[in-house]
Amino acid sequence: VPEFFKQARRILKPDGLFLASTFGERTLQELRNSLYIAEQERKGGFAPHVSPFTRVSDIGNLLTGAKLALPTVDTEDIKIGYSSMFTLLQDLQGMGQGNGLLNASSSLSRSTLAAASAIYQRLYGTLDGRIPATYQIIYMIGWSPHSSQPQ
Repeated sequence: VPEFFKQARRILKPDGLFLASTFGERTLQELRNSLYIAEQERKGGFAPHVSPFTRVSDIGNLLTGAKLALPTVDTEDIKIGYSSMFTLLQDLQGMGQGNGLLNASSSLSRSTLAAASAIYQRLYGTLDGRIPATYQIIYMIGWSPHSSQPQ
């Protein structure tokens, strides 16, 4: 990842804008927590089933490390309601999202999934019976250095 930021800076014209966004660490926190609790209860341990996402501080460090000028980072949490955890999982699968961890356990038992769904509903369910899924978006801006920029 650091090399990506350095390459982006390298190809920008002087005073060129680098603008990007990515998911942040709070993304799918409800799903991550529910799966963790369910698996911990059933197996006495857990394997991560939701890929880790980037911390806001890491993005700032990457922008600075690439020597992009005037780095700016902002976040926004978007909550989307789903009828169930299984609908959320189908939506993620439809987006081509899967666990990107190389050594992640490939499957969860039906009982663990059922328990995670019940836990999700109990901990995060809304009065209308839906469950929220948080998507934290990290927005980042940096500029290719130029003498016209404030120092």
